Amino acid sequence: MSKEVIEQVVTYLTPNVPIVPISQGAEAFVFTTNVHPYNASACKTAGDIPVKYIIKYRPPKKYRHPSIDKTLTKHRTLSESRILAKLSQVPGLHVPKLIACDVYNGCIWIEFIGEDLPESHGFSNLKNFLWMYKTDPYNIAVEKVLFKVGEQIGLLHWNDYCHGDLTTSNLVLHQENGDWSPYLIDFGLGSASTLVEDKGVDLYVLERAIISTHSKFADKYNEWILMGFKSVYENEGKKGQQKLKDVIKRFEEVRLRGRKRSMLG
Repeated sequence: MSKEVIEQVVTYLTPNVPIVPISQGAEAFVFTTNVHPYNASACKTAGDIPVKYIIKYRPPKKYRHPSIDKTLTKHRTLSESRILAKLSQVPGLHVPKLIACDVYNGCIWIEFIGEDLPESHGFSNLKNFLWMYKTDPYNIAVEKVLFKVGEQIGLLHWNDYCHGDLTTSNLVLHQENGDWSPYLIDFGLGSASTLVEDKGVDLYVLERAIISTHSKFADKYNEWILMGFKSVYENEGKKGQQKLKDVIKRFEEVRLRGRKRSMLG
């Protein structure tokens, strides 16, 4: 991670806020901290366990005109914050809670979700979780988690929102009462959308992500996800079943277009 970007964040947050860089994307940098944005003088704890928060920072882009860059940063930061705030109100949908938003500095603070997986398999996103079970891929725990993943995507789409970058790295698992619950994270490309095209693309992107990293078991993994996805629509009666047919039809069309592109190079 760029030392310059880290220095920018440290300056913006003041020296009293410790940060730990955890990831870097094309548009934003992600850090963790144990200091709440509205109480920078104290580190919050739950018992003996420090409570962490996520800081997502969009740094200035030097290749853009400063005024255009500020406008884009403000728009994208506000858009992601609004989507998170709205999705957190959808019953049953798991997304991190928005804590603070600074559109002028391109920074949002959100709830930290996830934990370390056992046996040194890394952070608990879906990608690492599936690698943890690579020697036992058809374990009931895997089936349950992937079905729940499908349910979460189904709830997202049923409420007419799309993720825009639905990969196994953007699905984080949090353990609750001994069970793993999937959370959708990183809505930088998210949008409100009623278009079946957008929903079909979401499903296709996740399918390709699983095929690319877990190809040996991808058919069964994607089958379990689709089962969970369909269950949300089917529970909505005839209206849900008709909408499901439309989404699945478009998903299959998107998949076919993707295969043609692969064949043509």
